Amino acid sequence: MTNFDERAKDWDSDPKKVNRAFEVADAIRKAVPLTHQMHAFEYGCGTGLLSFALKDEFEHITLADTSQGMLDVLKEKIAASGVTNMQPLHLDLTTEPAPAEKFHITYSLLTLHHIQNTEDILKKFHELLMPNGFLIIADLDKEDGSFHTDGTVDVHKGFAHTKLQEQVEKAGFEDVRFSIAHIIKKEIDGKKKEFPVFLMAAKKKAG
Repeated sequence: MTNFDERAKDWDSDPKKVNRAFEVADAIRKAVPLTHQMHAFEYGCGTGLLSFALKDEFEHITLADTSQGMLDVLKEKIAASGVTNMQPLHLDLTTEPAPAEKFHITYSLLTLHHIQNTEDILKKFHELLMPNGFLIIADLDKEDGSFHTDGTVDVHKGFAHTKLQEQVEKAGFEDVRFSIAHIIKKEIDGKKKEFPVFLMAAKKKAG
């Protein structure tokens, strides 16, 4: 994820990324019952496109990312908009412990496929949540490896729903449900390809 610092300044200028965030936000609203009393945690927030689309749904949102460049842009956006319920956090859950604060919901968009140890990060998400809290993951369906055309390596080639569900349930979640939230369209080697983005919703077991 080293090139995200360089890409941060121009990230929001791509209307496709903005549209994707709004569509995933709509899918989250349909998947789980959101309330204004909820405290939310987004991991891999980037410039905050998804959380900005959801900011009126929650009392407070903590937005975490490993890229300082992305967080710098996010801080500028928060200051410019006057939003008071969003807090950026520099955090790498692959090497650092989960924050002590507990949340009602945690969500990520196209972040999980960048994390090698899926089972470990799911355990961290479990730690972050209150009992009956919601886990939302929006990411790529299993693909042939052609999605990343920018030289990005060491990523998962999307996820098979059944395999991911097994890992999520093993981490302590139940009521796992999948839907398709968005379709990413790309032209690769002169051919148009579609990459579905699933939305997985699950609930942390109460016990």
